[in-house]
Amino acid sequence: MLGDPRSHGLWETTAPAAPATAALAGDCRTDVVIVGGGYTGLSAALHLAESGADVILLEAAEIGFGGAGRNVGLVNAGMWVQPDVLVGTMGPERGEALLDLLGDAPRAVFDLIEKHAIDCEAVRSGTLHCAVGSSGLRELREREAQWRRRGAAVELLNAAQTAEKTGTTAFAASLLDRRAGTIQPLAYARGLARAAIAAGATLHTGSRADRLERSGADWRLATAQGSVTAARVIVATDAYSAAPWSNLRRQQVKLPFFNFATPPLAEDLQRKILPERQGAWDTRTVLTSLRLDRAGRLIVGSVGALRGSGVAVHRAWAKRALRRLFPEIGAVRFEAEWFGTIGMTDDNLPRFHRLDDNVITICGYNGRGIAPGTVFGRWLADLALGRVRDGDCPLPCTVPRDARFRLLREGAIEFGAQLAHLAP
Repeated sequence: MLGDPRSHGLWETTAPAAPATAALAGDCRTDVVIVGGGYTGLSAALHLAESGADVILLEAAEIGFGGAGRNVGLVNAGMWVQPDVLVGTMGPERGEALLDLLGDAPRAVFDLIEKHAIDCEAVRSGTLHCAVGSSGLRELREREAQWRRRGAAVELLNAAQTAEKTGTTAFAASLLDRRAGTIQPLAYARGLARAAIAAGATLHTGSRADRLERSGADWRLATAQGSVTAARVIVATDAYSAAPWSNLRRQQVKLPFFNFATPPLAEDLQRKILPERQGAWDTRTVLTSLRLDRAGRLIVGSVGALRGSGVAVHRAWAKRALRRLFPEIGAVRFEAEWFGTIGMTDDNLPRFHRLDDNVITICGYNGRGIAPGTVFGRWLADLALGRVRDGDCPLPCTVPRDARFRLLREGAIEFGAQLAHLAP
């Protein structure tokens, strides 16, 4: 997008075309204005429009330009943190409510895909969290126990079962989460946009919201070529936030994540490597993610940015990683490479903020944007419609606070990822 092949890589070249949109021109009024064309904003627009509200969405670049169009495409349940840790942070009532909501969130995603016939390579065969060594095995045993106490459809697979599911003997075990699955993430975002337009929402791309100001009892959002006046504002910009909501960006530490995609594998290799099309990632801090797309391309990802010296370092690492895991592949080459930004909060949990009267946001998905973004977009729509109140949200309503030592931590992550990937 915007002439950069490393912004969306494979997803941009294989997704169905985005619906036709144009930049906002002139002044208009609506019931609710949404800022941001990712999963949260598009889900909110769709649910608002289906409820009969007049809604306008403003996207600074293109639909799915931020994290929605760059991620791995794993539709996961829950968050990165273990369930008991989440409950310990949030408290029993809110914590268990959040786990219930996010545990069922993949179902909400796949239901929307089916309802609106979204062509996004949806596969509901689960995901595999793969254990590296004894410490990884202990982590997955505990994660399985915590989820199973809550009735989740998860199962710890032994080394032999994991090798059968992944095609490699590198892992000591894996946690199969049958609630989860994979999608083509940009295609899903574009499909949500198409469904929202069909329901009556108006979407404007190339329309950066530069100013927010009072207009009587309402709000006026100004872009370079026009403005929208509305009673309610939903901010859905998350880790790609800028003024006038740069405080949302400052409360998150940017974690870059890249992906490389091979050409389609031979059919015999596709029958051996991730044959059931689960998405997978391991328990390392600087993790490795693996999945296949519909055409059989093998996609490998990890922490790091494809810029400067990072391009060569991470590309060489990705080739070594695939040769180590799947030596039968032979010589490795890539046909696409891209990276984006994950916004990490201090406790690795999302945030709900009321930024001003009738200006609301949920952000900070910590690498789990697809399913949480979808269900929280729906929840924000209900809040804007008056169907729920702040206290009904499983997240407490808080004030954005800058992350401590944010720039130092971001630099350390990017540099540290390169050091980790230089190791043989």
